[in-house]
Amino acid sequence: MALCNRVRSRISLFNSAGFLTSQRSTLQRSLVAPSIPLASRDYASVPGQKNDKVKVPLALFGVSGNYASALYIASVKAKAVEKVESELLQFVEAVKGSAKFSLFMKDLSVAKNVRVKAFQDICGAAKFSDVTKNFLVIVAENGRLKNLDKIAKRYAELAMAYKGEVKATVTTVVPLPPEEEKALKETLQEIIGSGAKVNLEQKIDPSILGGLVLEFNQKVFDMSIKTRAQQMERVLREPVSIANI
Repeated sequence: MALCNRVRSRISLFNSAGFLTSQRSTLQRSLVAPSIPLASRDYASVPGQKNDKVKVPLALFGVSGNYASALYIASVKAKAVEKVESELLQFVEAVKGSAKFSLFMKDLSVAKNVRVKAFQDICGAAKFSDVTKNFLVIVAENGRLKNLDKIAKRYAELAMAYKGEVKATVTTVVPLPPEEEKALKETLQEIIGSGAKVNLEQKIDPSILGGLVLEFNQKVFDMSIKTRAQQMERVLREPVSIANI
C-alpha cells in the first residue's frame, strides 16, 4: 500500500506541474522492438553473476508476451521475481487512478526523452528495484507503454508458475458460495496434483446464463447453459435423414 501511495503521489506531482503535456517529436518513432533482441538486454546487472540460461515456464506470444518473458529472465537472474511482480502490479494499479497519466502513457507523440525522464523520476521516488526501474524505462524508450497493463498480467502468470502456482479461472452468473468454491478448488488440486498450488479466480458473466466455464493450464472447459443451448440448437437445425428413422 505504501508503495502504491508513493507512485500515486509522484504521478500527481507530474500532473500538477504540467509535465505530462504532449510534445510533438520531429522524428517518426518506430512501433517495433529495437534491433537488439529484447530478451538479450539486461534490466539489472548483478556483479559476479554467471550468465546462466533461464527457462521461461510458459510460452507467451505477441508484444506483451515477449516483454514479459524478457522481464522474467532478468528478474530470475536478479533473484527478484516476486518483488518485481509486486512493484509492476502496484504501478499499473496506481496509473489507473490518474486519467491524465494514462493518456500520457498511450500518447506516442510525446518525445522519448520526456517519457524516459518521467519514468526515471517516478521509479526513483517509488524506490523500485533496478530490474523494475530499468524495464519501465526501456518500455518507455520503445514506445510500448500502452502495452504495460498486458505485460504486467503476462508477467504475473510467469511469476505464478515460478512460485509453483497454477491459475484457474471459473466464470459463473453469480458468485460461488464459499463451500462450493472450496470444493472446486480441492477438485482442481486433485487433478493438478500436489506439485503445484491452485490459485482460483472467480469471474462473473451473466451472459453464460448458468453453469460455469473453467479455465486452467491453457485448457477451457465450457459447461455453461449458453453453450449447451447453442449445441442443442445446432443439432435441431440439422436435416433429418428418413433412412435413419
